[in-house]
Amino acid sequence: MTDHAMTLPGADSGAGRQATRLLLPVTDAVAAVFLAADLAVVIFSVVARSVFTAPVEWADDVARGLMVASAFFGAASALARGENPGVVFFRALLPPPMQRLADDVGAALVLAVAAYVAWHATALGFLTTGQTTGSGLPLQLTFYPMGVGAMCMTIFAADIFLARPKRDVLLAIGVLAAVIAVYLGCDTIFDEAMPSPGTLMLMGFVLTLAGGLPIGFALALAALIFIWVEGNLPGVIFAQQMARGIDNFVLLAIPFFILVGYLMEANGMSIRLIELLQRLVGRVRGGLNVVMVMAMVLFSGISGSKMADVAAVGAVLIPASRKSGQNPGSAVALLAASAVMAETIPPCINLIILGFVANLSIGGLFAAGLLPAALMASALVGVSVLFGKKQDTMPKVILAPAEARRMWFGGAVSLGLIAMIFIGFKSGFATATEISAFAALYAVVVGAAVFRELSWNAAWRSFTQAAARSGLVLFIVATAQSLAFVLTLQQVPHAVGEFMVGLSEGNGTWMFMLLSIGILIVMGSVLEGAAALIIFGPLLLPVARHLGIAPLHYGVVLVIAMGIGLFAPPLGLGLYGACLIGKVPVEQTVKPMMGYLGLLLVCLLVIAFVPAISTFLPRIMGY
Repeated sequence: MTDHAMTLPGADSGAGRQATRLLLPVTDAVAAVFLAADLAVVIFSVVARSVFTAPVEWADDVARGLMVASAFFGAASALARGENPGVVFFRALLPPPMQRLADDVGAALVLAVAAYVAWHATALGFLTTGQTTGSGLPLQLTFYPMGVGAMCMTIFAADIFLARPKRDVLLAIGVLAAVIAVYLGCDTIFDEAMPSPGTLMLMGFVLTLAGGLPIGFALALAALIFIWVEGNLPGVIFAQQMARGIDNFVLLAIPFFILVGYLMEANGMSIRLIELLQRLVGRVRGGLNVVMVMAMVLFSGISGSKMADVAAVGAVLIPASRKSGQNPGSAVALLAASAVMAETIPPCINLIILGFVANLSIGGLFAAGLLPAALMASALVGVSVLFGKKQDTMPKVILAPAEARRMWFGGAVSLGLIAMIFIGFKSGFATATEISAFAALYAVVVGAAVFRELSWNAAWRSFTQAAARSGLVLFIVATAQSLAFVLTLQQVPHAVGEFMVGLSEGNGTWMFMLLSIGILIVMGSVLEGAAALIIFGPLLLPVARHLGIAPLHYGVVLVIAMGIGLFAPPLGLGLYGACLIGKVPVEQTVKPMMGYLGLLLVCLLVIAFVPAISTFLPRIMGY
């Protein structure tokens, strides 16, 4: 499955990189095994508690430890394949020699950050020897696998960096050495006039992000600049905060729902659901586009990962739009806009992350996101029908009775996964993490026993792909947590809160809401969605509470605004991902995308200023 990650310079191929060729299968296997073990532990725990009324005390600690380990080995595999997302727009404006230099320096910085994480994660393991978790398990078992995964990441980063021409390697090292020497010299001579650690951190973050450094490493480097310049914080604090950022049972829903998305593609669920939609709504005016929007609605209620949804739907419907003579740029733009619409359809990963970092009910956020998503989906469907053309409809195909029965049966079984997810949340039988685990089990059983399309090789490939993709997401979550910790030390949340409250008291809550939307659109376009929410969610939500805005309503507004930024040209990483999946140049999508984003922005403003759209369902469901 293709995703939206940009290629780290020099990492587009394993050719010529011996260490990568030898180690990558190992990190893939370890990450996949840890993910499978995690799945087994969670399912065993739920069955033991619910069926045999015998809760397993150690299950939570083991599951969280396995997730941390799987995340870092998966992130290492993602680094080896060059799948780390980064902003390439600004780097592309530089002349080619400067682009190469920025790439080389970026590769050196990735190596430095990975090595720093590996060293201090291992040191943290030594420091916690003898300490135990709440259930009595050794605490160092969390940090040693993290350290080993980061060591593998370091090896991959070194392989990528040293695969460059020797002259480029030496030049990159020389540039970094010169920057450090200039800073140390100025710090010695102009001590009182030097910028504060926070200012240097911000400067470093902006420069490295604009230079194309992968977002996770840009976040980590920003936190490290503060730690190095400030001088009083031990390096293990950085590793500890990274582990703390993902060492939570709630976040296990992320790798499990991502796994569901890959299993759906492997076991034939994706094709069956799209085929069912084609039969139901494909013959209406603009039917191809209507099917695309409705497919995103259905898939978002299963896999949780927006780019997994885009890949599954786009792989089938973008070629169909080409055959019908439709402009592929417009089709990809609608696909991307549908992904924005689907940002609040459960079980969206960004809703899970926001619920975790802002201490909001995840079930409540899921309920709050349904009607806003329905409003945006209705708007996109309405536009598709209104401006649709006759050739945009699906061809009429007469199925034999046996084929029709198979199609309806396959669609019903696939929709059973959606029903299980929603019934699980409404009944309170299990948490989001536990529901995601059983959704993955359902996908495995259906693919192997019912559809008989999920072979051992396909299942293993799904686990390795899901481990790498979730490792990539969780690594960004971990680094964003380390930066959020540094911002808290600098009392940035308090300063932002005072500024926003003062602004809103003079102009009303509408100004706060508009400013929040603007911040998340801008930051969503330059940061991966999870990072934007982790940094700004805890900053803004306390202010919203102080101003009397319902937290669930405000959380939904933040997630939609972030989604608009994520897919907005020219910086939105999600739009580049959709173009890669649709095999369309970004330039062809800009004009139609701006039209769709304008429509979604109007919907967002309606949602923001009519709170009942977000609060009605949570209120009647008891959240």
